[in-house]
Amino acid sequence: MNAAGMLGRNTVISCGTFVVGLILLWLLVERLHMPKVPATSLSFVIATTLHYAFGRMWIFRGTDRAMGAGYVYFLVNAGIGMVLTTSLFAAALELAPVNYLVARAVVSLIAGLVMFLLNAMLNFRRL
Repeated sequence: MNAAGMLGRNTVISCGTFVVGLILLWLLVERLHMPKVPATSLSFVIATTLHYAFGRMWIFRGTDRAMGAGYVYFLVNAGIGMVLTTSLFAAALELAPVNYLVARAVVSLIAGLVMFLLNAMLNFRRL
């Protein structure tokens, strides 16, 4: 399978699930008054689960990895992404006078690419 095509499909799904995650983050922080860093982690896990469902069907179609095992690998990769996202997010809030939603968007670019590569190479074995 073509890496550019997978990255393109991943970008579409990532953007969609990222918007869901941002809306959820906003709701958790602004409406439920949850602290920003834990809210980021929770919204990340929910958006990542949606990403797996769509990713399995469209981004990495044709994988021979079983669904359950693939989800476990995806969660491990997501855990790496969540640690990276949460750490960079917390650092951005601490070091720069930036809105938390802007910080989350910038951080997602780095973490998203790392997660794509981990899943493409190790989980779905399509690269």
